[in-house]
Amino acid sequence: MGERQTSGKLTHIDGEGRARMVDVSGKADTTRIATARGRVVMSAEAAALAQSGDAPKGDVRATAELAGVMAAKKTADLIPMCHPLALSKIDVSVSFAGAGADISATVKTTGKTGVEMEALTAVSAACLTVYDMLKAVDKSMTITGVELVEKSGGKSGDWRRDD
Repeated sequence: MGERQTSGKLTHIDGEGRARMVDVSGKADTTRIATARGRVVMSAEAAALAQSGDAPKGDVRATAELAGVMAAKKTADLIPMCHPLALSKIDVSVSFAGAGADISATVKTTGKTGVEMEALTAVSAACLTVYDMLKAVDKSMTITGVELVEKSGGKSGDWRRDD
């Protein structure tokens, strides 16, 4: 697992312990990229249905990928302290392996703050969409392993999960 970065300072908490959005106006614009992943574990029946493209609600892969893109663009509306960002790339991929769906998202921008939350939000929404589209077949599905894989750019530099 990756090394935990702890600076001892929470940037979204002011001196009185109140939540605040960080002022990034003094930061330089840099290219920032983040990749996240997650998995939906399901029954073999649900996985086969999803892979076939004939699920009752439609194409699971295409719908989940679109949901991930849409969610990444709405991250600032969902997560209170996230800055609204002009995203230049969002790539969401759903693949089926065994009894599950593996989901990844890469998000890119040029700006003053990173896109980790956008990548994680994209993966989360895509996982939830897979669940929604297959819940009639398998209500016991589990969403697992939603995590940041890597990020680049910004003051803190590059980071990659050690697996």
